[in-house]
Amino acid sequence: MGKELQRITQVNPRTGELVEAEVDLSALAEQLVATATNQGIELTGPNGLLTGLTRQVLQSALEAELADHLGYDRYETAGRGSGNSRNGSSPKTVRTEIGEVTVQVPRDRGGTFEPRIVPKHQRRLDGFDQNVLSLYAKGMTTGDIAAHLAELYGDDVSRDLVSTVTDRIVDEMAEWQARPLEPVYPVVLIDAIMLKIRSGTVGNRPVYVAMGIDLDGHRDVLGMWVGPSGGEGAKQWMNMLTELRNRGIQDVIIVCCDGLKGLPESIRATWPQAAVQTCVVHLVRNSLRFASKKHWKRLAAEIKEIYHAPTIPAAEARFDEFADEWTGQYPAMVEMWRRSWGEFTPFLEFPLELRRIVYTTNAIESLNARFRQAVRRRGHFPNEQAALKVLYLAARQRQHNRANPTGETAGWKGILNVLAMTYGDRLGLN
Repeated sequence: MGKELQRITQVNPRTGELVEAEVDLSALAEQLVATATNQGIELTGPNGLLTGLTRQVLQSALEAELADHLGYDRYETAGRGSGNSRNGSSPKTVRTEIGEVTVQVPRDRGGTFEPRIVPKHQRRLDGFDQNVLSLYAKGMTTGDIAAHLAELYGDDVSRDLVSTVTDRIVDEMAEWQARPLEPVYPVVLIDAIMLKIRSGTVGNRPVYVAMGIDLDGHRDVLGMWVGPSGGEGAKQWMNMLTELRNRGIQDVIIVCCDGLKGLPESIRATWPQAAVQTCVVHLVRNSLRFASKKHWKRLAAEIKEIYHAPTIPAAEARFDEFADEWTGQYPAMVEMWRRSWGEFTPFLEFPLELRRIVYTTNAIESLNARFRQAVRRRGHFPNEQAALKVLYLAARQRQHNRANPTGETAGWKGILNVLAMTYGDRLGLN
């Protein structure tokens, strides 16, 4: 196994100087496993090697913290007559990523020592909470998580404890939902996902999701809102868009959405200059719902000729041919296209570089797929907050994606140049 060196920088608690060291993680892991194997010791569990190692690390850190607080090490003569000294210790059990660990928290006679490694009144280290939140975001229920941790660590974890950990995210979620936003977004994508939420009785409720692409090409979830059981409406859209405007969005160049009822009018009332673009992929899918499967391949090919047309007149001419061919068999499908035509064609007026990111809501649909994975194992949510909590954690986990941690749009520099030439005054780039 090759070396896996990690440079660690720490502050010496006594001198305040930075201390750097390179640790070979591979060699350390091999040594630990070999020691455990040779001596017949389990790695995890109450008496496991990792548990003991974690206990010793925490204990050493606590002792170092107290020495820093008092200004002298144990047994040093500098402590004589200092006015404060060590005063024994108290046992404390904390939950960690590898299970429960009991440490002896040292005390001082003055009662002024405030440990940072294992803070007072805290019974769980951050690593444990982060593991619980990660499992919750991946779709596991509180019962699933409790059972998983018990099986993995041999540690009894109640469902109430898991709920307590996940509830800690509520304040962070509220702060996130109210955070200031950029003044201008070149593109905003809006979609909805249906969830079963109890409100007296269990019913389907839409959760609206807005994702923005900023001037650096980064994709960011701007907010999430639970709508009424009756579905979309102009009042709901205006409340949502007004909130985004109040949080700082002064202008949006293009808003891409799925033809949600009342949304285009609300967008224009909020940002008068915004172009509203219907998601073409949704139009294609909805078209195929009206047609027999034997015609799907042919219909998809002909519809592609419409939305790949170089100009609006060319698209209109191709649509007229399409309508003449299919109105007799599928009149509802053709009528749907006529109703959507005003919001379908704007992207044909955009430069080619912009069409790729505005003609479909694929970016937000990818997020919705993560949402569906997170809620699949839950029959319904007891309230709106419980539903939003799961979606927020799933969105937050998406932003920590190592493959694309910033959610940057591919080829953004070229797109930004086109945006600057076309909408430079509105973007503030000129």
